[in-house]
Amino acid sequence: MNLLMHICCGPCAVYPVSLLKERGVNIKGFWFNPNIHPFTEYKARLDSVKLLERLWSMELQYKDEYGLTEFVRNVAGRESGRCEYCYSVRLEETAKKAKETNADAFTSSLLVSPYQKFDLLMEIGRMLEDKYSVEFLDEDFRSGFRSGRSKAREMGFYSQKYCGCIYSEMERYLSGKQKS
Repeated sequence: MNLLMHICCGPCAVYPVSLLKERGVNIKGFWFNPNIHPFTEYKARLDSVKLLERLWSMELQYKDEYGLTEFVRNVAGRESGRCEYCYSVRLEETAKKAKETNADAFTSSLLVSPYQKFDLLMEIGRMLEDKYSVEFLDEDFRSGFRSGRSKAREMGFYSQKYCGCIYSEMERYLSGKQKS
């Protein structure tokens, strides 16, 4: 199988890439994450993915677009739906790229994180599978989250402290204050 995997960051890619390679899947990575803010965070995650590419001689394609303005325009006033927008934009671009490159299927490293909305990711992926006529590999990789993170630390990857958007960063800093 030729698989195009959307990669949100190096640490989240470690487990699913390792597992799928063991199964003989031919994986190409795809970086497209216009949701990540501020720019310093975006750059740190991009550099981590480039390190993964070098260390594992992995083929990656990049749509390197820092998208603060577009992201904020699309979620401001609709913050409760920001994850749906965020997942849809990134997975749709991955599905389009999979179709364009004749990949057999597409997936995302987001499916490894217990912090993401797994059911929503699955729903969007399946909808895009129908829309683009490219299989969505809807595997639950969450059981390998901790081991993947541990291996990523050993490999020297940058490890983020929030999902990526400016709203999740705000929630990270406010969570302790709002509990008191």
